[in-house]
Amino acid sequence: MALLKTSELRAMTPEVRAEKLREIRDELMHERGLGAMGGAPASPGKIRALRKNIARILTIQREYEISQEKNTEASK
Repeated sequence: MALLKTSELRAMTPEVRAEKLREIRDELMHERGLGAMGGAPASPGKIRALRKNIARILTIQREYEISQEKNTEASK
């Protein structure tokens, strides 16, 4: 899994970002399950990449929420 670019994530709609987040979290859970069962991961850096992607998505979601809050306050 390659790291997602922030420009790609910002271009997505909030619904698409939420769906992508669900997919990545499911994949991370699967990878952790393989490790817990004693299986060696196919790619050792995959878990780290998944965690970074999750952090990126959550950061951009929060930035979007803050910008929406500022827009509603400014319109009052």
